[in-house]
Amino acid sequence: MNYTFASATILLILITDPVGNIPIFANALRSVPPERRAWVILREVLIAFVLLLTFMFVGDGFLRLMNLSELSLQIGGGVILFLIALRMIFPQPGVADAPDALGEPLIVPLAVPAIAGPSALATVLLLVSQAPERRLEWIGALCITMAVSAVVLVLAERIQRVAGERFVVALERLMGLVLVAVAIEMMLRGIRTFVVQLASG
Repeated sequence: MNYTFASATILLILITDPVGNIPIFANALRSVPPERRAWVILREVLIAFVLLLTFMFVGDGFLRLMNLSELSLQIGGGVILFLIALRMIFPQPGVADAPDALGEPLIVPLAVPAIAGPSALATVLLLVSQAPERRLEWIGALCITMAVSAVVLVLAERIQRVAGERFVVALERLMGLVLVAVAIEMMLRGIRTFVVQLASG
């Protein structure tokens, strides 16, 4: 599946799911003083950005080291995206209401896995493995994604207050539906390529 800059940006935003992360961040930051919350959010977004950026540069070497093909990554990434999308549409009860962590959260669970989860890592690996010569475009798409995540999460309390909880939940379900379609498309393209390789082999 050939991605453009715009489609890669939208895909990364859907996968990192800043709207769906609002309840997770709100719960994890309850014990953090209000004046420090924006700083903590920006720090966690920056950590996630550095991790995803690192995967963009070591992605090719990682695939070779693990003896993974682009095809297996595409099908596997599609499966992961599909599971993530199902969780967005049918969230497990009580996940956002888990007990607060003591003290200020660092890296886990906000930077990883809330933002830079397995699906996001698999996606940046897939983008770079498919078109390594367009790495600068993928870095630009990742920068925009992290900026959107930072803005949404910093303004999370205001968004919840203005738009209401139902709107936030409905928007996440809609993003999940779009992601289901993207995941199925990835898997179908991977399976089609695999069948063609079998026929030609």
